Parts: sequence; structure tokens; C-alpha cells
Amino acid sequence: MSILSKPILNICTKLEHLLPAQPCVLCGGMSHHGLWCGACDAALPYLDAAHCPVCALPTPQGGICGHCLKKPPLFTRTLAVFGYRFPLDRLIQAMKYQEQLALAQLFSEKLILRISPARLPDYVIPMPLHPDKLKRRGFNQALLIAARLSRSLERPLLAQACQRLRDTPSQSSLSWEERNKNVRGAFRCDVDLSGKHVALVDDVLTTGASLNALADAVQKRGAAEISAWVVARTLPHS
Repeated sequence: MSILSKPILNICTKLEHLLPAQPCVLCGGMSHHGLWCGACDAALPYLDAAHCPVCALPTPQGGICGHCLKKPPLFTRTLAVFGYRFPLDRLIQAMKYQEQLALAQLFSEKLILRISPARLPDYVIPMPLHPDKLKRRGFNQALLIAARLSRSLERPLLAQACQRLRDTPSQSSLSWEERNKNVRGAFRCDVDLSGKHVALVDDVLTTGASLNALADAVQKRGAAEISAWVVARTLPHS
């Protein structure tokens, strides 16, 4: 560390402690770092190990995994911030089921830090909810995350470009084998995307069935490149 940087770090630390503290959403202690404290942030399962660039599963030296070589998904790359493990899973559940919507903004900020300015998409598209599920939940967490990404990256948000045609059972309630069948043909895209690079945004990637089905819909409308941006990736043995 440069000697010149030490006074700057000291000033930043002092400024942080001048900000109003709030209870950490994970441990309940007082946090000067935002919704969760510095100690809990250090405990989060950041996806920093080498992983497949297509599906984000761990691989030696970051090579493409065997499954993606044998049967590649329709999206060409995946950007994920965390592994879907404790305590990150509690934060995702709090956002979706306890209406802790401020977490969506923080998740988008974490994603922005990992997005390369050299590979920005033409459009940002959130994973759509069926109107009946949207009515029951009251919000679409993927849209909240995507809207912040769109503003920060200055890329158009296509919030209504894709529709979910069936109110399918939750993927989390199904076996891995049943998930592909559950969402097959479940989406429609109503916008011409010919030659465009689109980023599909969701909270969690598990089998990739939902994102692959949505990628199929946008590909049929001409999308030439499809990226998947997710907050968390479910990892083996999770």
C-alpha cells in the first residue's frame, strides 16, 4: 500500500463513521456500510473463484465446463456476483418474500462493479413475471434490479418486451428434470431485436432453465448475442 493512500483511507473510514448507522439486515449489529455491515459483507459468498464463463459453475482455470461444451445454453455468458449460499440466500429471500426492496438496489450496484464497460449490451431485459404472480407479489425483483442497471449503464431498459405466457409453478418447487419442461415455451418477445446484444437479468441462476427459455424467445426475435446477469449462482452441494 502506498504511504500516500493511508491518509485517504483514514479519511474515508472517519467519514463512514460520521454517517448514520443502521441495523445490519443479517446480524442486527449497527452498520455504517449500508444495509449490511462490513463483517457480514466479508462473510458473503462472492463468486471469485475460477468458473465457466458460459454458466458460471466452478471450473479449473476458468475454462468452459463439460456441460456447456456438450449442450451449450442459448445465452453466451453469465455474470454472477455471489454463490447462492448462506447468508446470501437469506438476503435474496428477504428481498423476494419480505419486501426488503432496498436490497435490489444494492444487488444491482454489486453487479455494476463486475460489468465490463467494453461489453455493454444494446438492451437490458428483466426476467418477466406472469401477471397473476405479479399481482400476488406486488413487484418484480428482476425488474427492480434491471432498472437500476439500465440507469447506471445508460442502456435502454425493455421492461415490457417479453411476456410470461403461463403462470408456471415456482422452479424451486420442482426437480431439476422437471424445470426445463415447466418453462418450455413459457415466454414471448414482442420487440424486434435483430442483430442486438441483450442482457437478461434475474436474481438467481440454478439450472438455467428459465433464462434459457427466455433466451429462446429473444433469439427468435433476432438477438445475436445474449448475456445472463444474475445476483447469485447456485453451486454444486448448495
